[in-house]
Amino acid sequence: MNLRFALLAALSAKPRTGYDLIAVFDRSVGNVWHAEHPQIYPELRRMESDGLIVAREVPRGPNSTKREYRLTDDGLAELRLQASTPVEPGHERDPYRLKAAYLEYADPKGAQDQFRLHLEHFTKLADHYEQILVTLHEGTDSVLNERLELMPPEQHERIVASRILSYEGLLARAEMELKWARKGLKVLDELAQSELDATDGVVDLSGADDQGRQ
Repeated sequence: MNLRFALLAALSAKPRTGYDLIAVFDRSVGNVWHAEHPQIYPELRRMESDGLIVAREVPRGPNSTKREYRLTDDGLAELRLQASTPVEPGHERDPYRLKAAYLEYADPKGAQDQFRLHLEHFTKLADHYEQILVTLHEGTDSVLNERLELMPPEQHERIVASRILSYEGLLARAEMELKWARKGLKVLDELAQSELDATDGVVDLSGADDQGRQ
């Protein structure tokens, strides 16, 4: 899976200008496959060169034009191929768990700040995904409704179910990350208390030794 697949998917409902494509991308497939805007136009040019999309000039105001992109038959075939081809799970490259595995080298405040950042980030994501799921279930998601208007009715159930499944997965992952970050803060508190208890249990005999030598 890659940016190309995401752009093919975003263009699969209808032709779009680059501006319109980015707007739809950010509100739909970009939630699943993030890409910075400067990455999109170079990939569109590569896709056009590879024959997956074609572009035509359409009016933009009275004196200028803009490019509108649409899938070719080869582009639709590539989208179907990528959608149908299983993706082999990759090896982990997880900066959060990597840092957690070596907490002994982190100062307590830095470790706590990392877990709090984690909580803040995934709380926002979980709220975002929950809001999207509400619109999907209620039938008020504008991007999805636009697609449904353009697709055959016999495909509607599959389209809606696939979107819900995707966002349920994103929400489940965000909730898992929140649970893990809360546990991380709890572990840090327990470690701090354990170290404090160990320090309190140490008896300083240096003064007694001095008195014995007098």
